Amino acid sequence: MPHQTNAGTLTEVNSSASALVTAEEDIFLRYNPEAISAYYSTRPWQVAGRSKEVFGSLSRYFGAVWLDKKWGREDEPTQRRRAIELRDLLTKLGPAFIKIGQAVSTRPDLVPPIYLEELSKLQDQIPPFDNEIAFRYIEEALGARPEEIFVELSESPIAAASLGQVYKGRLKTGESVAVKVQRPGLAELITLDVYILRGISAWAMKKFPAIRSDLVGILDEFAERIFEEMDYTHEGRNAERFDQLYSYMPEIYVPEIYWDYTSRRVLTMEWIEGTKLTQIDAIMAQGIDATALIEVGVQCSLRQLLEHGFFHADPHPGNLLAMPDGRLAYLDFGMMSQMEPYQRYGLIEAIVHLVNRDFESLASDYVKLEFLSPEVDLTPIIPAFAQVFSEAMTSSVSEINIKTITDKLSELMYEYPFKVPAYFALIIRSLVTLEGIAINIDPEFKVLTKAYPYVAKRLLTDPAPELRSSLKSLLFRGEEFRWNRLENLLNNAKGSREYDLSRSLDQSIDYLFSERGDDIRNRLAEELIRMIDGFGQSWLGSLQLSLGQRFGFAVDEAQPSPEADQAMGHVQRIWGILQETEGVDPNQILPVLPKLLFKPEAQELGQRVANGVAQRALARFVREIFLRDEAANAMENH
Repeated sequence: MPHQTNAGTLTEVNSSASALVTAEEDIFLRYNPEAISAYYSTRPWQVAGRSKEVFGSLSRYFGAVWLDKKWGREDEPTQRRRAIELRDLLTKLGPAFIKIGQAVSTRPDLVPPIYLEELSKLQDQIPPFDNEIAFRYIEEALGARPEEIFVELSESPIAAASLGQVYKGRLKTGESVAVKVQRPGLAELITLDVYILRGISAWAMKKFPAIRSDLVGILDEFAERIFEEMDYTHEGRNAERFDQLYSYMPEIYVPEIYWDYTSRRVLTMEWIEGTKLTQIDAIMAQGIDATALIEVGVQCSLRQLLEHGFFHADPHPGNLLAMPDGRLAYLDFGMMSQMEPYQRYGLIEAIVHLVNRDFESLASDYVKLEFLSPEVDLTPIIPAFAQVFSEAMTSSVSEINIKTITDKLSELMYEYPFKVPAYFALIIRSLVTLEGIAINIDPEFKVLTKAYPYVAKRLLTDPAPELRSSLKSLLFRGEEFRWNRLENLLNNAKGSREYDLSRSLDQSIDYLFSERGDDIRNRLAEELIRMIDGFGQSWLGSLQLSLGQRFGFAVDEAQPSPEADQAMGHVQRIWGILQETEGVDPNQILPVLPKLLFKPEAQELGQRVANGVAQRALARFVREIFLRDEAANAMENH
């Protein structure tokens, strides 16, 4: 295999022989800010040299921004130019700054919208380093020269990024593989840059009280993530966990990790033949439905975010491939994130409050999700929410464009004291990326149109107390049952492949007749009393009219009960939805009846409804007899 020399290699990996081997000291293996500080406090000249380069570049840039502000040059074209300059500057400063720029591009609480847009374009692609260095790394990591391990290895890297570069190879056992090799000196360079930036962050927070975000905390979180990303064994474990959680979806594929040829700095994984999702013509030429493939990606993302909480935080087009057999392959598991259960349920609750246009509760959701501290006054924020979401929700929630919403929220979050949690910033990046890919395929594609059936299914089937409360909030307004919301949920849920009506009924009954379901049972009883009473009035009126016509006595024509007519219409529509739901047999509902009849709570509910209907009928009878007599007497007296 010939070697390659590249004159454009980054300065940190060029001439020094010592740069061939990354130091195996503990500070380069895991992020420990105290240990890093102690290490570099004894190396002032090394810190000074890099600090001069970083400070020189950043001070010139921020000096220009300060002059713009002083001279009143803050128009949109000037800001755009400065944002582009910042993007180019971060690229030149190297891997740590590229990664920081990418992370900041998801933080609307830190930078203005124009900068968000430009920083989101930061590319990881930089010149590759010399093949000889890469092959030395493979030998040191795996214990043998590349030609002793691989039958074939590409003459040059097929891709190069800020952390490493990738070769295509073939094992002696015949498998095609991708071999990722880390950049030499990477850990030392990133550790030094993080140390310098942490010092700048601490100084800035003391010097400028107006900075409301915890810059040091944000940097520490970023550093932990990038240290994990530099450990390729961690990436391999991420890939296997992702496969275990989501491979039940037949359209999803995760490449195999070859652990015998993997270490901290070399990763060998299955080579995936596929087409980037941005290459629409090439995908369609293979007979693959590109829109359906994007829908698969959306459904997988929903399960990542709302089911298990372990999600791919970097789904850019290069990490998502359309395979020739129509499956969607995920690549590069270095950047993953985890959501806690309360965060997952909190997101669903926020969606419910958004549907209800309950902006006061939505603002409280943002506190629970840690966007706002509990001490923040929500009074001015609630109407700001109302304005942002009301403009976007001129139609149904399923037609919302995520990019439009996030752009408006970015402006809001920059104005008010929001602190965007890292996990949510990554979620938004993930969803906006998917939506961007989808819109290239189908300009009318709406991510939430495809997402809402899954949310509806979760609301109807998940027994978690948080979601039972959300379902109650969605279906009831005071004592009024909102039939149209139930119809909408059932109609959307039938589009979810995992929707199981029988299981949903069992779970709903168990919850309804438990202690936690007391409130819903009380409201349901009132709704049933109104419905049955309305049906009773209609039936009795029809019977009286029929008897009058048959036996020839005068009877006032029965007036239809609006409540009964509306209820019957809802029941008919819901029954129609259930019959249209794939895999649903109406006979599934019959086995539920015995279970209902033997529950004491159900018997109590039935007794309460019967008493309520009887009381209404008696009150109406009394009114009919006595008020009619009073009316007749009044007419005679006149």
